[in-house]
Amino acid sequence: MGRVTRRHAVLRVAPGEVVRRADTLAVEEPLEIRLNGESYLVTMRTPGNDVDLARGLLYSERLITERSDIVLARYCAGSGSDGVNSYNVLDVTLASQLAPAVRRNVMTTSACGICGTTSIDQVLRESPYDLDPEVRVAADLVLSAPMRLRQRQQAFDRTGGLHAAGLLAPSSEMVCVREDVGRHNAVDKVIGWAIEQQLLPLRQMILTVSGRASFELTQKAVLAGIPVLAAVSAPSSLAAELAEEAGLTLVGFVRGQSMNVYTHPERIIWSTNGQITLQT
Repeated sequence: MGRVTRRHAVLRVAPGEVVRRADTLAVEEPLEIRLNGESYLVTMRTPGNDVDLARGLLYSERLITERSDIVLARYCAGSGSDGVNSYNVLDVTLASQLAPAVRRNVMTTSACGICGTTSIDQVLRESPYDLDPEVRVAADLVLSAPMRLRQRQQAFDRTGGLHAAGLLAPSSEMVCVREDVGRHNAVDKVIGWAIEQQLLPLRQMILTVSGRASFELTQKAVLAGIPVLAAVSAPSSLAAELAEEAGLTLVGFVRGQSMNVYTHPERIIWSTNGQITLQT
């Protein structure tokens, strides 16, 4: 697992048991992203797939639109306090015709995001793709999404402390899964991977997330052309409003054989075996 996990001494207290032992924790470290040598932002993340993270984040910020917009991404040598490369500073060289529109220069946490009802209009205005209203997905495939995601969460198995995001194809294959302490980081990593593979727009994919569906995650799905977002937990009200306006099918509480479809249920092909029925 490398820098994804770290061992830490703990005192285990349970009925009839008090023991000292080592526990495995998910690593959380800062990543500074520089654009053309100038600091852009610092975000807390789990190390790994940092270039995908930067690519997905810059895409969601609308600073890039495709793979060729990034000429080079490399870690800055000697970025640690002792002069050794910390692998926590990533310098991204943008194509010559691009210039960062905004300098954030803020410390963001692994739970940070954006909010505000005016953001809905902004997302709809900036989205390069329309969500295809003709796309249909089987209810059974949506219901299987969390299980298929969980099967690929190797770091979570060791720590219990990481979010995950995955892209589920119509073939039932999880084509990409990423884990991170920040749920938005995990989504940025899978979208960054898709940009590298030149797969956008992701018109046939189901974006699956291990936690709740926030406005920010919904925003990222819309901007990537993803028609369905399936979450293990609840969506926020603003996420549902954005999904409704954008034409995205937002599904929450996907657990076992049940789920709540909050927006655009017409995209779901319902089972005819009696297990799933529509009631009004």
